[in-house]
Amino acid sequence: MTTVKDIELIKIPVVEDTRGNLAFIQNDILPFEFKRVYYLFDVPSNAFRGSHSHINQSEVLIALSGSFEVALNDGIEKKSFLLNKPNMGLYIPKGIWRELDNFSSGSVCLVFASDVFEETDYIRDFDEFLTSKE
Repeated sequence: MTTVKDIELIKIPVVEDTRGNLAFIQNDILPFEFKRVYYLFDVPSNAFRGSHSHINQSEVLIALSGSFEVALNDGIEKKSFLLNKPNMGLYIPKGIWRELDNFSSGSVCLVFASDVFEETDYIRDFDEFLTSKE
């Protein structure tokens, strides 16, 4: 069973240049091979995103622009992260409840997912999530 202790920050490689920096992602940088990439943008500052857990899928979240908070819960312990650097990724393994909020103006959340979208992989009810951990 995964816990908040399995969550980790991943440093994204950056090539620094006076003309601007370049960061890159390839499969050997992430703790899984990604099959889907998506991003959240124009999220109102008072809105929540996430509010679910995955049964099998893992993800890495990156704040490409701006900032947002990620609250994580394994059913016993909680942990929070402020993402605000485009060269840091937050690895969230399967089985962790996540909630994203406090989006700054212009923030962009880039997500690398270990699998394609499957609605059956989502647990969207927190009580059901807690029951699945028993």
